[in-house]
Formats: sequence, structure tokens, C-alpha cells
Amino acid sequence: MTKLAIIGGSGFRSLEALEIVHREVIRTPYGEPSAPLTHGRFHGTEVVFLPRHGHAHTIPPHRVNYRANIWALQQAGVGRIVGVAAVGGLHMPMAPGRLVIPDQIIDYTYGRDHTYFEGDLTHVTHIDFTEPYCPTLRQELLAAGQAAGIQLEERATYGATQGPRLETAREIDRMERDGCDLVGMTGMPEAALARELEICYACCAVVANWAAGRSDGPIEMEEIERHLQGGMGQVRELLSALVAAQ
Repeated sequence: MTKLAIIGGSGFRSLEALEIVHREVIRTPYGEPSAPLTHGRFHGTEVVFLPRHGHAHTIPPHRVNYRANIWALQQAGVGRIVGVAAVGGLHMPMAPGRLVIPDQIIDYTYGRDHTYFEGDLTHVTHIDFTEPYCPTLRQELLAAGQAAGIQLEERATYGATQGPRLETAREIDRMERDGCDLVGMTGMPEAALARELEICYACCAVVANWAAGRSDGPIEMEEIERHLQGGMGQVRELLSALVAAQ
């Protein structure tokens, strides 16, 4: 089985029950990854863990070195990645506290280093991104959710915004017209970079709040933290069931 990596997002800075074997610093042509890679065994399965925002959660979404992160994981022998992300929900059933395995993505980000295929090229390279998430890994996550008794939303479109600010109510209206179900800040270019390096990538999204204009009053950070605490607990159960099935 190809080595699995877990990229932790907001509220998921460490992988409990991971028996750490060693930490690895990898230098990349694209700069420093968010943190050293943590190698270990998770319920008997070899995994690599990387906190997307750094161990102290100090790297904002638009400053994450996505190219270095994905490159480092590939150099460590990773062939599958589950990217855990905190998101906002635009409508039912994407309510706070729910876990979602999105199947599509719309990219609203800008100014991010979003490809490896630039400079000193011998030919122009395009990737097929019709289905942005790995179907095999998505199905494995959905099966793990069923085995663990965790309700998962199995189809959704993730709208990736620039951040670090949250969106306006009218921006969310536009995104819903575009077909988005979720809004987050880290979905791209992470998914596309993994595809460029032929890594099987899927997202596990935790709905932390209603998106702007979808609830009464402003978005409260205390509300986000509360939903993340419960949601990330379910993510750990889901990942445990995923590796148990390998």
C-alpha cells in the first residue's frame, strides 16, 4: 500500500495516537515546507503528518508554501494525501459540525505559486483536472466513515478563496450561484500540485461555521473553535478507520 500522508489544517495541528518514529527536514527547490515531516505509525500503519499552517499555526492560508509541502511529501515517498481543512457551509446540509468529502473545487485564489511546470521547460505540460480529487481515496474515506458510524456528506463543491479575511455576504452569494457548497482558504493550489506530482489526493472538510450572510450576526471565532473541536475529533476517528482498512 502506498504511503499515506495527512496534512492537518486549522484545529488539527497534531495527530493523536501517532507513534512518532522520527522527524525529517526536507529542503526543496521551492523553499521551506510548513514544518518538518513527522513520520510515525498510526494504529500500526506508517503515515506522515504535516501541519499546513506550521506547528504553532502561524502561517496564514495565502502564505503557505504549498509547492514545498507537496514536493517534500513526494520526496518522503508519499503517494496518497488526505488534506484536512476547516471550511464554512453555504447551505443545508453543510451545517457547522458536519464532515464533508468534496468531489469538486472552484479556485478563487490569486497570486499563489500554483504549479511546478514553469521555467526551464522542455515542453508545456497540462494536467487533467476534470475530477480534482482522487476517486479511489475518496471512496476509501467514505467507506471508513460508514465503518466508523460517522455521517459524511459525500458530494460538495469547495470554493477556495484567498484569505486571510473571511468573505463578504455578497461574495458568498456569488459563490453559491457558481455552485459552491463550501468555502475555505487552503484547497488550492494544494489539490492541483498533488495531481501534478501524480499523488492521490482527497480532502476531508470540517464545517466550522456558516458562511458570511448565512446566519444571524457576525461570524464568531468562539463558534468556529467550538465546532472544530467536535469535528476534528470525528476526523481522528475517520482516519483511524481509514488506516484500519488498509
